[in-house]
Amino acid sequence: MEAELAVLATSGATAIVQLMAQDAWVTTKDRVLALFGGRGRNGVEAVEPALDETRAVAAGGDDMCLAELASQWQARLLVLLQQDPAAADQVRALVAGSPDQAGSVHNVISGGEMRGPVVQTRTINGGLHFG
Repeated sequence: MEAELAVLATSGATAIVQLMAQDAWVTTKDRVLALFGGRGRNGVEAVEPALDETRAVAAGGDDMCLAELASQWQARLLVLLQQDPAAADQVRALVAGSPDQAGSVHNVISGGEMRGPVVQTRTINGGLHFG
C-alpha cells in the first residue's frame, strides 16, 4: 500500500506542477485547495501560499527546477495520503486532468469567413510560424 501511495503522490505532484503553466490553473488550484482543505496544519491556509509561490517559481523555471518543485509537492501529497487514504480518489481525479492524459477535443469554427490558418494541437514546443 505504501508503494502505491508513493506512486500516486508522484503522479499527483507532477500533474500539479504541469497544470500550473496552463490556462486552467484557476480551476486546478481550486481542486488542489479542496484536496488539502480542512486538514489542520496542512489545510488551505498552509497550502494556498505554497501553491502561489510554486507557480511563480515554475513560470520561469527550467526542467530541473520543475522536477524539484514536483518533488516538494510529492512529499506533501504523500503525507496527505498517509493521513487520509480516502484522498486518493481526489488525487487520481487530479492526475486524470493532467496534460499527460489523452483526451478528446471537439472544435467548431463558425461565425464568418475565415482567411487564416486554423491549428488544433496538443503541445507545441517552440514557435509556430506560417508563411
